[in-house]
Amino acid sequence: MEWPGWSRSGRDAAGAVATLAAYGSRYAAVVAPAALKLTPPKDASGFKITKRVKGNATTEFGAPAIGLPSDGVPLAEAELMRLERILGACWDALDRAAKNARGVELRKGPRGGGRDLDKIVEHVAGAEEVYLVALGARAPKGAGDRASKVADLRLAILAALRARALGLPVAEPSRTRTLWTPRFFVRRAAWHVLDHTWEIEDRAIRADLLAVPSLRMPKGKQRPSELVNEGRGP
Repeated sequence: MEWPGWSRSGRDAAGAVATLAAYGSRYAAVVAPAALKLTPPKDASGFKITKRVKGNATTEFGAPAIGLPSDGVPLAEAELMRLERILGACWDALDRAAKNARGVELRKGPRGGGRDLDKIVEHVAGAEEVYLVALGARAPKGAGDRASKVADLRLAILAALRARALGLPVAEPSRTRTLWTPRFFVRRAAWHVLDHTWEIEDRAIRADLLAVPSLRMPKGKQRPSELVNEGRGP
């Protein structure tokens, strides 16, 4: 709960915690530019589970979906600013990954599936429009290119997040009756941004690897370049 976006799933609790540990250094690298220092445990033994909650179909998919009673505790200004910095760091990580992947082929899944780069970026922005409504604000309908629209959306998110956290009126309120708390919003949004950031990084086929001559492998064996994370679901 202290580090929104550092959320991983697994086939069972042990597998989820092991995967969480494996991504610790990657998450630390995301928040470091925001002057937030995280020293993650080296392995799953470094975690202590303090609470368990019953999941639903969304958690079965691997996404954070269940809030906690503590999510409703009022946010102090310092904690709100920290959440804003973490969310901003996640957006920056996505932007860097997308920029580095321009002109780079994204590896397809075993059945040829997987969104291309533009579709991934559009998917993240589309999801954030839905998340913003759940936070209590309507998504902006500005004109301009995609970068301008994303920038406007992020500003609207930060404005609504601050308003909700401080008990202020939301500029363009949505009609949603059951609202997400600010803490849960950041947890869900940061997870989604990083899930696809890491998908882009893992699926990007590096040019230096493509330059390596093909290896003759025994029949039925996989080449090293095929032993790569194929990416995640939607």
